[in-house]
This record gives sequence, C-alpha cells and structure tokens, in this order.
Amino acid sequence: MRATAKVPPEGKLTYEEFLEWVDEDTWAEWVDGEVVMVSPASDRHQDVVAFLLALLRIVVEMWGLGVVRPAPFQMKIGKDLPGREPDLLFVAREHLDRLTKTFLNGPADLVVEVASPESRLRDAGEKFAEYAAGGVQEYWLIDPERRQADFYLLDPRGRYRLVESDAGGWYASTVLTGFRLKVDWLWADPLPKVLDVLKELGIVG
Repeated sequence: MRATAKVPPEGKLTYEEFLEWVDEDTWAEWVDGEVVMVSPASDRHQDVVAFLLALLRIVVEMWGLGVVRPAPFQMKIGKDLPGREPDLLFVAREHLDRLTKTFLNGPADLVVEVASPESRLRDAGEKFAEYAAGGVQEYWLIDPERRQADFYLLDPRGRYRLVESDAGGWYASTVLTGFRLKVDWLWADPLPKVLDVLKELGIVG
C-alpha cells in the first residue's frame, strides 16, 4: 500500500535536490525545477503493469538481455529534459552503466507507459516528445480503458514512427530481440497467467 504522499517543497529544486527529497514511497516527477506528484493508479492499471513486469523480467533474465525496473524509479534522459518515472523501463545489457543507485542517468532502451484518464495527454504528448528527444529507442503506450496499444520506434531523425502489430495481433519488439507481445493479452479479464503466456511463446515447455 502506498504511503501518505509527501508535501512537495516550495520553490524550484535542482534535480539533485529533488533526488534527495524524493523516496521510494513517493511517486513524483521533476519538470523544469518543479515537483509534479503522480496520481494514484487504478486497479486495472496496476494489474497490466504487474503482468508486463512479470513477463518481461522473466524473458530479460532468461535471455540475459539487461534489467527491467518498475515505478517508482527515476529516469533522467537529458540535461535539459525532465526527470520522469515511467511505469516500466528496460535497460539493455550494453547500457547498464547508465544505472545509478537512485536513477537512470540516460535513456532507457524501452519505456512502457500504461495510460489512465489522468495521464493520457501527458503520456501521448509531453512524455512522447521527451522520450524521443532523449533517445528512448522503443516506446509502448498502452491504454487499457480504450483498449489501445501503440508501439513506437525511434527513427534515424530522432522521431517516433508507429509500428503496427501484425495480422494476428502480435507485436514484435525491436529492442527486446526475439520477444513478441500478443496485444489481446492486455485486454483479457482476468489477465493471462504468465506461465501460460511463456508456454504460448515457446519459452517454457
């Protein structure tokens, strides 16, 4: 259960001051020196995040691809860009030097945001632009309420292009080499069991 929210300090903070103030029980982001509190997530939001976290952690660990981190964990993708707290982020093995004890100093290779009515515009607007500018190679924007999943890849010009799932409803990740996601899994109620998903992917027998 999330602890009682801390009261943001008055005035502007440097990112270093923000990191000293924030703790693991406080979900907040740093934007232009201001502390922006993140609203509590819905039950469905948390279920989808937990499902993807469990699935990706197993795949990433089994294949030795890198690490997966859920919120609350800060990502500072550029000197002049905000410090954000994605729902999930993946850092490839070759970029693990970006990880510090308290935040990711540089872009994740993959960011997943599970949108809610409160975050929908921010996830598709401000964060979309920031993640592209900061060099996040792959961005998944999942909206359980609207049953919409958009997958973006960074092109050589530093712009996101939308990548469609195939005719069977599968999305093949570029960053997580060899991993495929069946979009309908995200809308199932209840969500699929992770072991059943791993069997369908042929990862376990």
